Amino acid sequence: MKIKLDPRTKIYMIFVVSAIVMMSATTPFLWGLRILTTMVPIALLIAEKRYASALRFFALYISALILTFYFLSSESTGLLRALLTGYCGIIAQFLPAFITAWYVIHSTKIDEFMAAMQKMHVPDGITISLAVVMRFFPTIKEEYGSIRDAMKMRGISLAGGNAAKMVEYRMIPLLFSCVNIGDELSAAAITRGLGGEVKRTSVVELKLHVFDWILILLFSIATVIFVLNKYILL
Repeated sequence: MKIKLDPRTKIYMIFVVSAIVMMSATTPFLWGLRILTTMVPIALLIAEKRYASALRFFALYISALILTFYFLSSESTGLLRALLTGYCGIIAQFLPAFITAWYVIHSTKIDEFMAAMQKMHVPDGITISLAVVMRFFPTIKEEYGSIRDAMKMRGISLAGGNAAKMVEYRMIPLLFSCVNIGDELSAAAITRGLGGEVKRTSVVELKLHVFDWILILLFSIATVIFVLNKYILL
């Protein structure tokens, strides 16, 4: 069942998950709470029928947790174990926020996002910047695919194993495309009326539904419980 969430709920979810992962979990209860909040955006990806992405994120997150708690520790010796400890720690710490942001970007249209930011009275400068970022990375992915296909059509495959040629044939065109795409996306955002003196209107009608209020309530409770257990109920 596909779940349609209000963009404001998604933005609130990003802030809550980011706040929880920035506060270190020091007890099994806090780790359990963090894991539960991480499962919510994964479940929403499944509801969006993005099964492959949900499975990849779930497998990466769970494997990092298993390695961290059962096979690695801060006292692990050896270069490989030390690198794995740092890598798994970073994944377990920051992947929940990345999963949530990935879900929001791929399930929210730009006009819905800008309407939500306007409803929340966010300054246009921040709205334009975030709107450009939301479209920048998907566009870069498409551009890289086009460059890769063009190289294949010309019979260039990793430039015969030459790393320098690979950088020249793929990364340099991509860098020039990044500059052009950033300018084009900024111009498109301004053309839509952002940054003007007249208040911008939108055809998108936003309304919080029952499931939005349930998620907002659950994430608010999770934040309060996390803060109380970490800083007050010591």
